[in-house]
Amino acid sequence: MKFTFCSAALVLAAHAHAADWAQWRGPNRDGHLSASIAALPKEAKPLWSIPVGSGQASPIVADGKLIYLDEQTGKEVAHCVDLKTGKELWQTPVGESEAFSNAYGTGPRCTPLLDGDRVYTQTCKGEFRCLALADGKILWQTSFDKDWAAPFFGNSSNVPEAKETASRRHGNNGSPVIDGDRIFVPVGSPTKGTLVAFDKKSGKVLWTAGKENTAYSSLMVGTLAGTRQVVHLTGDSLMGVEVANGKILWQTPVKTGAKRHVLTPLIVDDSVTISSSSVGLTKFAITKDSGGFKAEPAWKNDKIKITLATPVLVNGHLYGLGTGGNKTEFICADFKTGELKWSQPGFGDYAAIIAAGDKLLVQDMTGTMLLLKASPEKFEELSRLQVCGNTWSHPAIADGKLYQRDKKQLFALELVK
Repeated sequence: MKFTFCSAALVLAAHAHAADWAQWRGPNRDGHLSASIAALPKEAKPLWSIPVGSGQASPIVADGKLIYLDEQTGKEVAHCVDLKTGKELWQTPVGESEAFSNAYGTGPRCTPLLDGDRVYTQTCKGEFRCLALADGKILWQTSFDKDWAAPFFGNSSNVPEAKETASRRHGNNGSPVIDGDRIFVPVGSPTKGTLVAFDKKSGKVLWTAGKENTAYSSLMVGTLAGTRQVVHLTGDSLMGVEVANGKILWQTPVKTGAKRHVLTPLIVDDSVTISSSSVGLTKFAITKDSGGFKAEPAWKNDKIKITLATPVLVNGHLYGLGTGGNKTEFICADFKTGELKWSQPGFGDYAAIIAAGDKLLVQDMTGTMLLLKASPEKFEELSRLQVCGNTWSHPAIADGKLYQRDKKQLFALELVK
């Protein structure tokens, strides 16, 4: 296929030789790139591009391979391609697709996870698979419906229970996370477990926690108040769960009418920051005393509501998309106080935001990429380029190259020669 993108090379101040982007939002799940960006030139040399089916799941890369998901003849399909050439090495169907009727279109939503010699995938309908990286063979699997009594309803369902869950109407989108030998999966069963820990190699169930439906939010793991925890923003609450045994250490209600919680929680020191479609940006302080763990708001800003795009933290300030009424603006907020420093109109409802030193790469849903200065003083656009067509996928950046997809193509762009 002929490469048709009007694109440009990013000149990085340092080679991004930490060559893996193996999970949602990068090596640390925080949207940070281990290199600064000096400029955004006018031209780029495309390395390769290949045709793909529909979907929004983001590509991931590690060990010279790229994994992506798309829709093919009614199936969600996992593909492995050679990172240098785009040549397909294998493909494996991982579950039935869902014919969504919305602006985002059909196809996979959930970003896969690559760990060592294994790839983990999760479909919109809740089919979870562990695949061998070498050949795509299914090593173990679980079904949210058959194994966990969490059936997928679809967005046109009239079943009363469908009104109580977002993810089981519009897609199980929350990405799993690995910590040590455990993989944590947002199963979302109100009877058998909201969150499930599996042995990542065998698929053995280690523990379950909670009895709530999930939302769309991806899981995070961190140490809070001295204890290693999985942090999960469900359809009804924010909770911290001890990784070793599944004990819910703390939990606080987070309610929206549509249970539309998309933001990936930000874990910084002993705090967790979230927002949602009707919940203002809130930073919770996590503490522990003789009475146990507590999650109490350090601050809350009801004027900043972030619906889709998880912000990044750079030098004490959050940068992301804030929504007020029917408008979406790019915002900067003081992480210590929650104070809005500035806002810039003219953005759509989604953008992938990547921090690179003292600058930001912001790719919006039209496929336009902006290079911004990460400054609390003002919005400052340094340059922009059109990398692709409409997309709701988060790019992967590894070893000085950018990997991304739109509705028709998956491609690699040279960032550093």
